Amino acid sequence: MERADTVKYSEDGGDESPSNMRIRVGYVLAPLLFVVMLLLPLPALSPEAHRLAAIMSAVVVLWITEAIPMPVTAMLGASACVILRVAPAKDVFAPFADPLMFLFIGSFILARAIMLHGLDRRLAFGVLSLRWVGASPTRILLAFGAVTAFISAWISNTATTAMMFAIGLAILSFMKEGERSEGRTPTPHYATALMLMTSFAASIGGLATPIGTPPNVIGLGFMRRLAGVEFPFFKWMMLGVPVVLVMFAVLFLTLRGGARGATSSGSDATRELLAEQRRITVKWTTAEVSTVIAFGATVFLWILPGILALTFGDTSPQYKALTARIPEGVAALIGASLLFLLPGNDGKRAIAWSEAVKIDWGIVLLYGGGFALGVMSFQTGLAEALGRGLIGFLPSSTGTGLLVASTLMAAMLSEVTSNTASANMVVPVVISIAKAAGADPLEPALGATLGASLGFMLPVSTPCNAIVYGSGYIPLAKMMRYGIVLDVVGVIVIVTAIKLLVPLIR
Repeated sequence: MERADTVKYSEDGGDESPSNMRIRVGYVLAPLLFVVMLLLPLPALSPEAHRLAAIMSAVVVLWITEAIPMPVTAMLGASACVILRVAPAKDVFAPFADPLMFLFIGSFILARAIMLHGLDRRLAFGVLSLRWVGASPTRILLAFGAVTAFISAWISNTATTAMMFAIGLAILSFMKEGERSEGRTPTPHYATALMLMTSFAASIGGLATPIGTPPNVIGLGFMRRLAGVEFPFFKWMMLGVPVVLVMFAVLFLTLRGGARGATSSGSDATRELLAEQRRITVKWTTAEVSTVIAFGATVFLWILPGILALTFGDTSPQYKALTARIPEGVAALIGASLLFLLPGNDGKRAIAWSEAVKIDWGIVLLYGGGFALGVMSFQTGLAEALGRGLIGFLPSSTGTGLLVASTLMAAMLSEVTSNTASANMVVPVVISIAKAAGADPLEPALGATLGASLGFMLPVSTPCNAIVYGSGYIPLAKMMRYGIVLDVVGVIVIVTAIKLLVPLIR
């Protein structure tokens, strides 16, 4: 589902080909830290918590260095919990059957069908060829980013970036031809702006829905399992969509300076390209219609509980009955199953099993293993001990101070490791800190979950950044300069939105 020019990246945000130095560090440091933690006297911990601390220390090192694939690390950590008698196998592996696992599976199959039949490209070219967009480089940049963010709200950030990256390169090629035909020298600033928009808009758009990016589902799972707090699909969107709108506005205002140096002559050629692509895809196929029906039915089931909550209240029998019978995971499986029933092209179904199995199962295993370690940390008391130990290092362990610290911690960690690993490591810790301090864990957990998707500064921060950096159009200094602005703005927007909106929608 994802492509990169120079390095292959997995959808969870992990680099499958890290540097040899990182690999060597991971191979040496992980087992060394494991042994040291086992030998250290930690009388404050139970024997099970002590052994789990050693396991998680090694897992964190392997996640950060990516010495072995991240899903393998997660499964290895869960297996070690059984071998070292942290908990019985049925308890350790129970999170692998969590309902949110099936939200991943169902939504991934739907996303696979959308990309298989080209619905994402249809939407992209359809919007970019609108008359309003015209030959204006600034409006092309705005429409391009808006489409990228919208698509990324429903399918993988990495897959969205890979698709829009190819479209963006085609746009730049036609703009260069138009400028050269009139004897003008192509400006590099617009290319930088368009490539950064491709990556940054995809990362921002993933915040809009629970399925937009894996850290969202991971955070929701920890909130429900460890904090006992449900945060349904519709409520997430009431928080996530405003965050996306504000951050996208800041992103566009930051990057539009690069569009001012581009000439409209190059965009005239681009407009013809987009119009031609739209004419080619004007006729809808049976498979496309069926995919839209399946996806539309799923989204309807996702937002219906929110509509009932607004109409009758979230304590009404109607709301409770629907959420109990059709949670988000079941809705996703219903939509995915429809794809195997609805007609496709050439007498086939909308999707075949041979295509459906091509989803990223690594994400599913990574979520299950990470979730298992987080649950074990609470059951053994390790999370509580860690939370109490960290309280003294925070300037404030309640209210806004904890929320800011949680969001900032996740954002900083996401710059050096994958967003998924950041969420797996930070969210359980901030929930334990909040509980130890007697504070409400929902706000800091939401802050850490959203903050885990804020890695904008470096090519290694996210697969999205790595893909566009490989184009050669983005100087590292510019990615860092624009990235740090978005990181800071992102933390401020997330904290503000949580403080203003969560009391209204919870």
